[in-house]
Amino acid sequence: MKAFGKILIRAFVALGIFVVAAFCFAFFSPRPELTIDPATLAGDGSSINYCELPELDGKGLMAVDIAKGNTPGCNYAHFPLPILRQCTEPLAENAADMRGLWIGVSGKVGHVERVEQCGARTVITSSGIIHDSGPNSTGGFNSNDTEGNVVFTIGNTEYCPRTSAGKFWNNKVLEFRVFGWGPIVVRRYLKGEQLIWEYADGSVTAMDRLCRLPDDQRIPKPRGTRFALFPKT
Repeated sequence: MKAFGKILIRAFVALGIFVVAAFCFAFFSPRPELTIDPATLAGDGSSINYCELPELDGKGLMAVDIAKGNTPGCNYAHFPLPILRQCTEPLAENAADMRGLWIGVSGKVGHVERVEQCGARTVITSSGIIHDSGPNSTGGFNSNDTEGNVVFTIGNTEYCPRTSAGKFWNNKVLEFRVFGWGPIVVRRYLKGEQLIWEYADGSVTAMDRLCRLPDDQRIPKPRGTRFALFPKT
């Protein structure tokens, strides 16, 4: 019985160490270098007609020629220009063409996201965050940014959890795998004229195409509990 108790205590200690380590990694590990083109963040992505998609004829830049995009801090200040706007590499053989601007009409109603594609690279921009996965000139294949929710603040500094996922095509379905090798947490695919988004929380959102960004989506709304730790006085 004593031996079992010791094993149980050790298991709880190991679990506690794992939880603390995971928390520290998610919130306090160094952020990756921001290599996204400054002109992309400074530009106004609301000025574009997203029903006029660029031709992917291979006459311009390839996906690997363009710097990796990720979220600046916990969110961008305003809806940025497309990261792959100069890329003309034809889509990967197994990819579906989901490019454009989309709005949720069922499930997460009102959710708006921009999907960029070029070669085997895909960028999702929405709600203050930028998820970029695929070949690029400055970083690894996986996305390496944040989930966007500010869980707590210390003084004037915001803390949001880091995320990393690889996006892979599987029979025209875009699958997001944690760290590129873990479980599938997101699936996106076309169903008729709609884009379907299956999320890890079990929700299924159907989205219709938009040509212009709604005015209320230009500036991202603050998200998260924003619990103040050691507030600045």
